[in-house]
Amino acid sequence: MATWGYVAIDKSGKELKGSKDADNKEAVVRELKNQGLIVLEVTEQNALTRDINIDFGGKPTTRDMAVFCRQFASITRAGVTIIETLTMLAEQTENVKLQKAIQAVRADVEKGESFADSLSRHPKVFPELLIQMARAGEASGSLDTAMERMAIQFEKSAKTQALVRKAMIYPVVVALVAIAVVIVMLVFVIPRYMDMFEELGTELPWITMMVVHMSNFIQGFWYIIIPALIAVVYALQVWAKTYSGKHVLGRLQLKIPAIKNLVVKSASSQMARTLSTLLAAGVPLVEAVDIVADTMTNIWYKEALKEAVSQIMIGVPLSQPLQTSGLFPPMVYHMIHIGEEVGSTEEMLNKLADYYEEEVEMAVQSLMAAMEPMIIIVLAGVVGVLIGACMAPMVSMYSALDNL
Repeated sequence: MATWGYVAIDKSGKELKGSKDADNKEAVVRELKNQGLIVLEVTEQNALTRDINIDFGGKPTTRDMAVFCRQFASITRAGVTIIETLTMLAEQTENVKLQKAIQAVRADVEKGESFADSLSRHPKVFPELLIQMARAGEASGSLDTAMERMAIQFEKSAKTQALVRKAMIYPVVVALVAIAVVIVMLVFVIPRYMDMFEELGTELPWITMMVVHMSNFIQGFWYIIIPALIAVVYALQVWAKTYSGKHVLGRLQLKIPAIKNLVVKSASSQMARTLSTLLAAGVPLVEAVDIVADTMTNIWYKEALKEAVSQIMIGVPLSQPLQTSGLFPPMVYHMIHIGEEVGSTEEMLNKLADYYEEEVEMAVQSLMAAMEPMIIIVLAGVVGVLIGACMAPMVSMYSALDNL
């Protein structure tokens, strides 16, 4: 597939320039004409003539998607057509990537494609969950209801994500401050003290010598240490995206007592809320569980739900593979089992989601309450060692003077 640059005129007579990826020139001309443009020129671009497109807009956040779905539902419910709705949303959307995606979706809908198929052309912007909900809404004639449910889904997810981020901000900030303090002490403060004690000919205690060696190492090899740290961080990021890395990190999340409670409850809340939303829109259970599996961040939960899909396809109730996985709390599969028995699985999932969303909030508060004293103790220990290294020679010197 090649990249083609084009010059065209729209219905208002405005000249447009841009580029498109296509197999041949005819495909580009055909697509531009379908958009109502008058094609003036189409030329193939190479590495030197290709348009440079730098997009400074980040990926739309969960909050952005919640606002998009909420406004879409409200506007279409007022009787406005989908095309006009998308035009209005594109004009008021601040996120650049989302704005461009909405404009492209509007163009596809204008050509006669369904709303869900148009969304599916932009998987990096619109999640699979939204696409499936839109497809189910179009099939049932209740697209506005489906989008409203997705707005609720995104709002709940955004709240949960905000709580988790809140729990991580404090330890990260404190850790950065601790690192900055240590670097300043080792690079600027300790060397000045050492020069003073060397002039006095004082024998330095072991703790002071240890800190001095650390200071000399950092000052002498900083040009190696910094690139090495960057390389290690990059290597860890690459490894975290591999199959083994995802499994190791996912297992650590479920093994470390301090964060296991939060991970389990977050996964349970996300699974219950997403599955309930899909089932309410009429998505079949097998397809719904498969979509939910793709939304899970911990790979062990993702694989457990994928296994549940294969079990459901042979007639096994959802509650059984969830129980067998050993990853979900007993309340999850017991409530789902009750729902399966009485035919109210969707209602039970809603109750589970509400319950575990409150549990996530409490887990975040408990985690923060536990981490604050631990971080303070660690920080006090680090600073205490550095202060001790500075004070130890002075204590030794005063002791020697007293003995004279």
